[in-house]
Amino acid sequence: MTNELEQKILASCDKLFPAVLDFTEEMVKQYSVLNQEQGVLEVVERQLSEMNLSPIRVPIDLERLGSHPLFAPVPWAYDKKYNLVTVLNPGASGTSLVFNGHLDVVPATPFEMWTKQPNDPWRDSEWLYGRGSGDMQSGVAAMIYAVQAVREAGVEIRSPLTIQTVVEEECSGNGALACVERGYDGDFVLIPEPFGPTIYTGQLGVMWFKVICKGSPVHVQDTSAGEDAIERLLLLIPALKDLETELNEHHRVPPYDQMEHPFNLNIGKISGGNWASSVPAHAEFEARLSFPPGMTATQFMQMVSDRIEREPYTTAGRHDVFATERPVVRFEGFRSEGHLIDVKQPGIRMLENCHRDLTAQGAEHYLSTCTTDLRAFHFYSRTGGTCYGPVARNIHGVDEAVNIESVRHTLKTYALFISRWCEISPA
Repeated sequence: MTNELEQKILASCDKLFPAVLDFTEEMVKQYSVLNQEQGVLEVVERQLSEMNLSPIRVPIDLERLGSHPLFAPVPWAYDKKYNLVTVLNPGASGTSLVFNGHLDVVPATPFEMWTKQPNDPWRDSEWLYGRGSGDMQSGVAAMIYAVQAVREAGVEIRSPLTIQTVVEEECSGNGALACVERGYDGDFVLIPEPFGPTIYTGQLGVMWFKVICKGSPVHVQDTSAGEDAIERLLLLIPALKDLETELNEHHRVPPYDQMEHPFNLNIGKISGGNWASSVPAHAEFEARLSFPPGMTATQFMQMVSDRIEREPYTTAGRHDVFATERPVVRFEGFRSEGHLIDVKQPGIRMLENCHRDLTAQGAEHYLSTCTTDLRAFHFYSRTGGTCYGPVARNIHGVDEAVNIESVRHTLKTYALFISRWCEISPA
């Protein structure tokens, strides 16, 4: 049951909700794919400033993070990239709270597959569409406006509260790591990932890697005189599929043993060659493969390397097509280990109570086969936390959308959680 003050906070959420959707659309318009995040950072920085939430720019500093075991090596520079953090009441007494949400989105190309342009958001009666609408800019808007709703209800938040809006959740996790490494953590973190109003209970390890093959280019008048790098590259995919099968048959640790196929390989990008009448000299693909909690990133990297670099690949009449030039594996991007969440944490019990008071039902649990920025808090600072957010569909797909009323529900749940977790007083 909610009391009179909480009812006032919930009414404040309803009053602000149109602004939450407008803010979401402004973020979606920026199309904040990798290394093009500046536009959305400016939108969020301006919004935080207008709310008197005093944003701080937190860079991803290679000198500070480059040797950290949680840092994911990437091939791009960090000279201009940053995250935004707001800290209320630093050093105050009381249990502290962190909201963390990512601003980056995955590419939506080809745009012609969408009903409308993915960076030109649109609504119908139930859904708000556009790249990032669900994953996860509506959640970012909800968590920021939850703080504003509490304050506009005439309530002062007195204990420490931190808002993090970060980049690179979709590829490295280095944005959240940069924030946590600088001390922007707390007793409990909430992340509005679009898995719906559920209690997130665990996530897998995720590894990104690139496989490179070289060939011998010749004119196609005699292809047998050369070595086709693309054909070589394609021989390697079955070896990775075999590793995927091995993981699912022999490494499904509890509670993932209740899933038939939790570990998934994805060949996400492939390129090679330079001319239709030349035997390709170069080919590569970029892949993602998940692995179980309890297995270290180093152990899994060795498993992948063994499958690619050490096994012979034979074709009819030939012993090993890589006898003279072995394929190369490069690990860039995610090297995130999996972990399970203690659902007996005080913050999770309180979140469940907030959910129940708003819905008259208990919250379902959600065991994930992907990863989130929760890993930075779990492994770096042992901060408790979970994900709880809106309902979305087609994330990373065509016509991504978020259910509008689920955004309202996330807003209210977060505002109610603030009023119960933090020390508050009449303003």
